[in-house]
Amino acid sequence: MKKVISLLSIVMFAFSLSACNTMKGFGKDVERGGEKVQGAAERNK
Repeated sequence: MKKVISLLSIVMFAFSLSACNTMKGFGKDVERGGEKVQGAAERNK
């Protein structure tokens, strides 16, 4: 039982680390998209 709990803890920790990187990348993508929209709006004034 201890082995199962330890294994699950390790797997959950690994997924939490990868989720942080995923959210960081998603944030950068959204920021780039916003910059492009802003640039297009400024050109069409």
